[in-house]
Amino acid sequence: MPARIIGANLRDISYVLANLRPDDRREIEAQWPGPFDLIGIAATALASTHAYVVLLDGNPEAAFGADEVRRGLWVAWSWGTPRMRRAVPHISRFVREVMLPDVLERGGQRVEARPMDGHRMACRWLEKMGARFSGYARCWGVNGEDFLTYAWTRRDFEHVLSGTVRRWGEAGGGADGAHTADAADRQRDRAA
Repeated sequence: MPARIIGANLRDISYVLANLRPDDRREIEAQWPGPFDLIGIAATALASTHAYVVLLDGNPEAAFGADEVRRGLWVAWSWGTPRMRRAVPHISRFVREVMLPDVLERGGQRVEARPMDGHRMACRWLEKMGARFSGYARCWGVNGEDFLTYAWTRRDFEHVLSGTVRRWGEAGGGADGAHTADAADRQRDRAA
C-alpha cells in the first residue's frame, strides 16, 4: 500500500505521539509546559490550520502541519515514529504542492520552524526544503534548552514551490548551499 497523507485525527496523531522518535519526544517535551500529555499535545496539533498524518502501509507514522500565530506569521511543526524517514519525501512534496501554496494564498509572509539544537535530521530537512537558518533561540525550551530558528519568507517560497531546492537525500545545504547543519554547529561553537 502506498503512502497516503490525510487530515489529522485524534486516533492517528495520538498513535504517532505514543511512538515518537527520541529526538522528536525531547523536542516536544522541551516546549510543553508540563509533563508529557499525549491528549493535550494531540489536541493542540489538531487545532492547527494545517494538520496532517502520513500513513505508511495504512499505519500513521508522521504528523506535520502549520498554524498562523499572527497575521502573516506561521509556525510549522512535524514529528514521527522511527519509520518517519520513509514519510519524508511524501511530506516534502505535500508541503511544496499543497501546504505552502495555501499559506501564500492566506497572506503568509513568513513560516518558521524551531528544531531543538542537535536535532540534525530536522535541520537537514528544513535546509533541503529551502528554509534558511535565521538564528538561535537560546534557552527557548521550558528547561533552558536551546533551539534553532529556520524560516521561509514570502520571497523564498518561489524557490521552494518551483522545486529548485535540493531534494531529500542530496548532498549540500539549503537552497543557496550557504548553510548546513554542520555549519550551524561550527557557528554555534564560535558563539559559545
